Amino acid sequence: MSLTKDDIVRALAKENGYQINQSVELIETLLDLIKSNLASGEDVLISGFGKFCVREKRERRGRNPQTDEFMMLRPRRVVTFKCSRKLRGKINKSQ
Repeated sequence: MSLTKDDIVRALAKENGYQINQSVELIETLLDLIKSNLASGEDVLISGFGKFCVREKRERRGRNPQTDEFMMLRPRRVVTFKCSRKLRGKINKSQ
């Protein structure tokens, strides 16, 4: 089961005594800040959680799996995530 934005909003409201609409506004503002920084090519570092990085992928050769036809894939930017040591330790400790 995945943690959804709605789950986060409800937990934020419950644990901090916010109204649901305040929690929605807070989460939306946070996500907009993260998205705008990533869209402008900047990395986003959240201490104790991890780092979202924008990576440039070069033009490369790919293959259409339905037709087996080779094609050139355009260069593009992708977002990668690297979790912090603290988060990695917490994840591995729970096993």
